[in-house]
Amino acid sequence: MKQGLLLVISGPSGVGKGTLCKALLEKHGDIMLSISETTREPGPNDVHGIDYFFRSEEEFLRNIEKGHYLEWAKVFKNYYGTPKDFVLEKLKEGSHVLLEIDTKGAMQIKEAYPDGVFIFIAPPSLEELRNRIELRGRDSREQIEHRISMCGEEMKMMKEYDY
Repeated sequence: MKQGLLLVISGPSGVGKGTLCKALLEKHGDIMLSISETTREPGPNDVHGIDYFFRSEEEFLRNIEKGHYLEWAKVFKNYYGTPKDFVLEKLKEGSHVLLEIDTKGAMQIKEAYPDGVFIFIAPPSLEELRNRIELRGRDSREQIEHRISMCGEEMKMMKEYDY
């Protein structure tokens, strides 16, 4: 059986990764989304098991110790991770797997799985990015400013991506 393709999409917070991933999944039924685990609080429209698997910090840290994650990072005071078993099993079965993750996680994946396809989504402008983050309505003013300030560092990572 042919190995599946690992697709990794990342970019700054609020850039539209989720919207693009949703469109890709709707158009290509042969791609499976890997759902990340996180310690962040659910947003008003987030659904456990669909948008994320929401975990307590204690549970997440136990999972790190068990080697449960393909990659993990602490981003904006919360942990995020990609469950390893699901991704590896689906790739082995020949399924294509899509990861929507931050740049730090993407680089961890690239080191372990360089044959993946890595796609960076850039914002049209910082002003538009700020508007999108504010419209989501789930971040404090401090979190919004932090996300915007991180955008410059994340944009420097663009050269590490295939597309």
